Amino acid sequence: MGLDGRVHCSLNINTETGRLSARRPSLQNQPALEKDRYKIRQAFVAGEGKSLIVADYGQLELRILAHLANCKSMLEAFEAGGDFHSRTAMNMYSHVCEAVDDGSVILEWDPKPGEDKPPVPLLKDVFASERRKAKMLNFSIAYGKTARGLAKDWKVSLSDAEKTLELWYNDRMEVKKWQEQSIAEARATKRVHTLLGRTRHLPDIKSSNNLERGHAERAAINTPVQGSAADVAMCAMLAINRNHTLKELGWKLVLQVHDEVILEGPTESAEIAKKLVVDSMSYPFNGENWLRVKLDVDCNYADSWYTAK
Repeated sequence: MGLDGRVHCSLNINTETGRLSARRPSLQNQPALEKDRYKIRQAFVAGEGKSLIVADYGQLELRILAHLANCKSMLEAFEAGGDFHSRTAMNMYSHVCEAVDDGSVILEWDPKPGEDKPPVPLLKDVFASERRKAKMLNFSIAYGKTARGLAKDWKVSLSDAEKTLELWYNDRMEVKKWQEQSIAEARATKRVHTLLGRTRHLPDIKSSNNLERGHAERAAINTPVQGSAADVAMCAMLAINRNHTLKELGWKLVLQVHDEVILEGPTESAEIAKKLVVDSMSYPFNGENWLRVKLDVDCNYADSWYTAK
C-alpha cells in the first residue's frame, strides 16, 4: 500500500506477447463477474467526488484475427454488430439457428428510450451453454489450439473435436490459410511479428521434440493475435494519456487489464470524459483506425469498478 492509502501494483511489459502483467499485487487477476461470488471489484472505489471510467474492447483478439486473416465471414459478422460468440453458436448448433430463424430468440438488442427488456429473449441467455462452448472454440482457434487440445478441454473424443473444428473453418477458410502461412513463415525465419512490428523469436519451431515444436507452432499463431491486441491497447493508452481535454478535466489512467482501461476523475465531467475515452480507443493510431474491422468499446462510469464494469 502506498503513502496515499491506496493499493499500487508493479506493471511488467517484458512478457512473451507484449501484454502488460501485474504483480505485488496482481490486480489484473480479478475473477470474472459471473464467477465473482464475493463481488471483489466493489472494493475498488473512486475517491470522494470522483468516478471510475471502465472501458473495455469488445472481442478485440477475434477482431485482430479477422483483420490478419482478412476473413470475409468474420469481417461481415463484426460489421453487422452484436455478439460474435452468439453468432458462432448459431452456426454450430442447428437448434440454436432454428430458434433465431423462427424469432424465438434474437442475437442482439439495441434498447430504445423507455424499453427495459428485449421483445424476446437474447440468444446468450437462452442458450448460455452453447454460447460458452462457442466462445471457448473461438478463442481456442485464435490461440492456435489443436483438435487434441480442444478434445481435452471439452472432454470429448478426438474425432468429435476434429469435426467441430472443421465446422468452424468451413465458413472461415481464410483463417486456416493464414494460420498455415504463419507457421510456415515462422519455420523459415524462426520469428513472428505483431501488427506494429514487435518480434518474438521462436527457436524451437524446428525442434525434433514434439512438445517444444508444438508450443512454438501455437505461439506462431497466438503471438500475432494476442501481441497485436496488446499493440492496440498500448496505442489506446497513449492516446488517452495525450488527450489534453482529459488532463484539463482531471482524468488519469489508474489501471490497465489487458483489453480494459480504468480512469479516475471528477464525477461532474464523467460523461464528457467517457466520450473522449471511447474515441481514443476506437481510433488508437494517432486518431485513426486502419484495421479492416471497427473497434468496439464498451464504456461506463460509476463509483466502483464493480458497478462500472
